[in-house]
Amino acid sequence: MKVLKLAAFFTVLAVVSSFTVSAQNSDFSGTWKLDRTKSNLSEYYPTLVRITIQIRDNNLLTERTYDTGDGQEYPFTENLALNGTESKITIYDMPRKIKATLQNGTVNFESVTTFYGSGGSEDFISKETWKVDKGTKILTMNFVNKSSQGEVTGLFLFNKAE
Repeated sequence: MKVLKLAAFFTVLAVVSSFTVSAQNSDFSGTWKLDRTKSNLSEYYPTLVRITIQIRDNNLLTERTYDTGDGQEYPFTENLALNGTESKITIYDMPRKIKATLQNGTVNFESVTTFYGSGGSEDFISKETWKVDKGTKILTMNFVNKSSQGEVTGLFLFNKAE
């Protein structure tokens, strides 16, 4: 009898936990557009202006669209595991290594993108932390970017597109 009660308890716990994780994940899902008036924008780096996010199980699929400052937009897609496993993609001939985790309703990224210029190869190192405010439907993205030009920290705020 104790075994049945224990099994039932763990079954209920597993079901409740999966609902909680699904609810956290669904907060991120959708298309988000940059609120330029409330975000820190840098004139030296491309700016993430739109992102579409889907989280299913332990996977994150994004389509990021960057504005280079000259009116051109460059989209690219990432399909990542949310368990800290390193993924590799290539963005316009630039290799990118990414690790992503989802913990307590926060998505954390660490990435290194290697680009090639007249001085040879250089790494662009980025750390991002994503959170969603359920009440305001605002995606907050804190970031730290490092390159040979120095370190830039900032905050992007995205509004959910309806």
